[in-house]
Amino acid sequence: MIHFVSTWLLPFIVVLGAAVILHEFGHFIVAKLFKIRVETFSVGFGPRLFGKKFGDTDYRVSAIPLGGYVKLGGDESNAPIEGESAPDIPASERFDLRPRWQRIVVALAGPIMNILTALAIPLAAGLIYGIPSTPTPVVSSVAPGGAAEVAGLRPGDRIVSFNGAANPDWDTISGDALLSPNEPLPMVVDRNGQQLNLTIKPKPLTIDGETAGDLEFIPDYGHVLVVIADVTPGSPAEQAGLQGGDRIGAIGGQPAISSEQVIQYIRAHKTEPLPIDVDRQGKPLKVTVTIPPGEQIIGVHIGQRVPLVKAGPVAAARNAVDSNVRILRLTAKALGQVFQGKRSVRNTLSGPIGIARESSRVVSELGWAGIFTMLAFLSLNLGVFNLLPIPVLDGGAIFLLLIEGALALVGMTISMRVRERIQQVGFVFVLLLMVFVITNDILKQVSISRGGGNNPPAASPAPPSPGK
Repeated sequence: MIHFVSTWLLPFIVVLGAAVILHEFGHFIVAKLFKIRVETFSVGFGPRLFGKKFGDTDYRVSAIPLGGYVKLGGDESNAPIEGESAPDIPASERFDLRPRWQRIVVALAGPIMNILTALAIPLAAGLIYGIPSTPTPVVSSVAPGGAAEVAGLRPGDRIVSFNGAANPDWDTISGDALLSPNEPLPMVVDRNGQQLNLTIKPKPLTIDGETAGDLEFIPDYGHVLVVIADVTPGSPAEQAGLQGGDRIGAIGGQPAISSEQVIQYIRAHKTEPLPIDVDRQGKPLKVTVTIPPGEQIIGVHIGQRVPLVKAGPVAAARNAVDSNVRILRLTAKALGQVFQGKRSVRNTLSGPIGIARESSRVVSELGWAGIFTMLAFLSLNLGVFNLLPIPVLDGGAIFLLLIEGALALVGMTISMRVRERIQQVGFVFVLLLMVFVITNDILKQVSISRGGGNNPPAASPAPPSPGK
C-alpha cells in the first residue's frame, strides 16, 4: 500500500493537481486584474469536499478530481457544471458585462499559463542543471537482418536528414519511427564523407495491443546511464529480484551503453537466461532473469539518463522551445494519423490512469525531480487541448466570443437559448471523451497487468478534463 501511494497515487496527484491549479490560476489572476468577481476557485468538479472562503471567493477541493474551474461572477455559460452566479453581484464586477476583449483575455489566460509552465520548466532546468547533450546522430550498431540493415545502414553512418528533417537529433528520429511502423521513411547518411540516400521501414512492434516502429539499430549516445524505470508485479523481472531505480551496468556480459541496446539484447535472447549486472544505490548485484515458455517479455520499462551540459540563457531557452515544439509535432502527427485511419484512437489517447502510470514511471526512473518533466508535458497538452474550439473548453468560449463580435457588426446576436444548446453539446462531447479515455485506460492497464510492461508509450495523453 505504501509503495502504491508513493509511486502511483502521490505522483499522479502532484502532476495533475499542479497542472489544473496553474491553469485555473491563469484565469483567476487575470480576472482579478480586471476586477471581475471570482466566486469559486475549485480543484475538481462536483460536490464540495472542503475549502475556505476568503473575501468573495470560495477556494475549494471538489469530489471529482478530473480537472477544475474558476466560477466568474455573472458567467452562466457553464452553470450546469459550476452552478449559478449570486444574484447580487454589482454590474462593475460581472464577467458577462465586460468588453469582449477582456472576456477573451480571461479565457486565454488559462491555456497560456499552461504553455508558459511547459516552457518555464525546461528553461529553469537548463539554467540550473544544464541541457541534455545532443551527440551527432551516429549509428553504433545494427541488428542482423533488421530494418536498419535491410535499409543499408552501417555502423559509423552519420544521419544528416531523416524523414525530411535536416540535422535531426535522436529524439526526432526515434519519435518519427515510433509513429511510422512499416512506413518507408527517407533518410540521408554521411558515410566517410559521401552522402547516401536510404529508405528505412521501421519494424512494427506490437505489445499489449499497441504498435510502434522499431528502427533496429543502436544509436551512439555516448555515455548514458541505463536504468529500470519500473517493474511489473508478478513478472519474471520481479521474481528475479529487479527493482525500479536499478541501474543496469551490463547485460549478457556486455556493458550497457543505451536503453535501446539493452532492449534489443533482451529481444534477441528472450529464450535464454538473461544475466544482468545492476547497481542498486551503490551496491552491485548480479541478477538472472528467465522468461517462462510462452511469455515474450520480462516485465520492465527501461530508460536512460543522458548527460547534461552547462547552458546559458539563450541555449536553455532554445532547448525549452525545441522540446515543446517536438512534443507538439509528434502529437499533431499522431492525431493526424488517427483522422487518416492509420492509427486507432485507443492507441493514441490516454486518460487519468495513463497519466498516473507515466508519472509513476518518471518518478521511478528520474526521481521526484523528474516529475517536473511530466508536469511540463501535461501542461502543454492541457493548454493546447483547451484552445480547441469545442464548447465548454476555453477555445470554445473564445470562438463564440469571436462569432458574437462578427455578428454584432451586422446587428445580430446569439440568443441565450442557442448558447445553452451549444454548451450542452460541448459538455456531452467532453463527457463522452472522458468516458472513452477512462475505459481505454482500464483496458490498457488490465492488458499490461496480464502481459507485463515494456509497452510503447501513447503518443499523447488526453487532458483529464476541460479547464476554465
